[in-house]
Amino acid sequence: MMSCGDNANKKSSAGGALNSSAAEKVYVAPGEQDEYYAFISGGYSGNLTVYGLPSGRLFKEIPVFSQFPTSGYGYSEETKPMLNTSHGFIPWGDSHHPDISQTEGVTDGRWIFINENNTPRIARIDLETFETVEIIEVPNSAGNHSSSFVTENTEYVVAGTRFSVPVPQEDISIKEYKGKFKGALSFIEVEKETGHMDIKFQLLMPGFNYDLSHPGRGDSHGWFFFTTYNTEEASTLLEVNASQNDKDFIAAVNWKKIEEYINNGGGKMMPSNYAHNVYDHNSHTATSTMKKEVRVIDPTEVPGAVYLLPTPKSPHGCDVSPDGKYIVGNGKLSANLTVHSFEKMQEAIKNEKFEGEAYGIPILSFEDVLAGQVEQAGLGPLHTEFDDKGNAYTTFFISSEVVKWKLGTWEVIDRKPTYYSVGHLTIAGGNSREPDGKYMFAMNKITKDRYLPTGPELEHSAQLYDISGEKMELILDFPTHGEPHYAAAIKADKVAPNSKKFYKLSENTHPFAAKSEAETKVVREGNVVHVYMTTIRSHFSPDNIEGIKVGDKVYFHITNLEQDFDVPHGFAIIGQNNSELLIMPGQTKTSVWEPKQVGVWPFYCTDFCSALHQEMQGYIRVSPKDSDIELEWSLGEDVE
Repeated sequence: MMSCGDNANKKSSAGGALNSSAAEKVYVAPGEQDEYYAFISGGYSGNLTVYGLPSGRLFKEIPVFSQFPTSGYGYSEETKPMLNTSHGFIPWGDSHHPDISQTEGVTDGRWIFINENNTPRIARIDLETFETVEIIEVPNSAGNHSSSFVTENTEYVVAGTRFSVPVPQEDISIKEYKGKFKGALSFIEVEKETGHMDIKFQLLMPGFNYDLSHPGRGDSHGWFFFTTYNTEEASTLLEVNASQNDKDFIAAVNWKKIEEYINNGGGKMMPSNYAHNVYDHNSHTATSTMKKEVRVIDPTEVPGAVYLLPTPKSPHGCDVSPDGKYIVGNGKLSANLTVHSFEKMQEAIKNEKFEGEAYGIPILSFEDVLAGQVEQAGLGPLHTEFDDKGNAYTTFFISSEVVKWKLGTWEVIDRKPTYYSVGHLTIAGGNSREPDGKYMFAMNKITKDRYLPTGPELEHSAQLYDISGEKMELILDFPTHGEPHYAAAIKADKVAPNSKKFYKLSENTHPFAAKSEAETKVVREGNVVHVYMTTIRSHFSPDNIEGIKVGDKVYFHITNLEQDFDVPHGFAIIGQNNSELLIMPGQTKTSVWEPKQVGVWPFYCTDFCSALHQEMQGYIRVSPKDSDIELEWSLGEDVE
């Protein structure tokens, strides 16, 4: 007779046999490295997380739109300007859709762009340093959702508004929404060598909600496609009132034609107010500039620039096949998955196969642009990406599954469950001419019963599938931070060889840098004190300071003198009202301290850096405000 314990062991053994096959596929042995980087948006964390695939290991959280005390981003004097906006200093953001720069339609590993949904912004992260180096605010926009996707030579990063608003903003009744609100689609030019961004133009579209977007490629290069919902232009109870029409639209924008129009003097400059923030790697300092105008385009003044493709129903994802021939509209409330043909769209435009117009923009005939439909594929389609074998993969939120189907025949090949309520999925290079057919990972909204419980709040989850064969195989669960909306993945060998190891002291142009211990000093200017401090294993210079007074504003400008890879130093002091600093080798960072109490206060290194890390400390003597004690500082000797 089999005991209960024997049965349990048998079950465990069977499960272990299955799991061992999957485990082998995701196992990265000690000392070995992952094959891919995955960049996953943090949603309401405001940041971008970096994982390795296939291991699912978290490597880094890159601060972008939110203050980050781990490194001092958004707290240090150098990085505070990165979070400046026309609304003032915004310490938080809602990051949604990362996209990697491309050359000739292929990911090149130079930069990654990501949008901020709440206070509309687009950021550029340098993949040499994995640091945010530029953030541009997007005016005339709200809910910067159909962003940030790049054209196939990174000519533009594109940002579309989810919420239409009055343009320019004015005090009018919300009941006047229909016909008076506009949806701005912003084309942000990217300088080819430096990546520097600037808003080239904004297309002022009808007051729909613009949900997601993707660029054309190949034959469709020069076009950009945006899903819309709420073509009813409702302003209240949208779950009912924005779901009345059988079809909404995919807006097809010919940005090449608009470029030509602008180059011939078209468009008009509109007064506007938005921040453009840039971080410099040599000075290790960000600057913020307020821009005062933006070029706007009325689509009706550029014939042939914009067309509307009817698409059932409330489409979310708008995805373009690697060859640029097909545009997939993922209608959240549609029983079928709709695929449009770019070739048929061109033919319909040529033959004026129109069903009407919306605010002067032609609506193409649905039947004349339709390539085919994936029938009854699942419930709640959201997003589609592609492999290198002519297959597409679509997430279905309501039925919690990923469905694999064939481009051209529209037949379903495979389906696999996700756990649970999947949003987007990612295939390395899936938004490019050359997708990779090895792995796909899905990002799920609900994770109950997948991990050990941590109270009411649970992290979200990604699930990694092997897609190298005909059938998908779920091989790994790994938790993700914040609320991932979308991700971008790339082969590691496109990024890792260019990764910066340290900053050269000889190239440090920070105005308060001390590039050697001989240059350290303390300078008083009224009640403002500047401490030019250095740090190296295993001491600060100076490590004793006297003559600071209650009410002083003390700027600690700290330069890390190390010129070796992976030797950062930290800095913290009692009463530091912002955050600690983490200073990379060769870098200078600044923290402000305003002492409020008399006493002798220690400071120390917060990052374990050597066997003598605990000895890496110093003291600051704070005297009464009316004290006549002069500034003195020292290293290795008593203050005299």
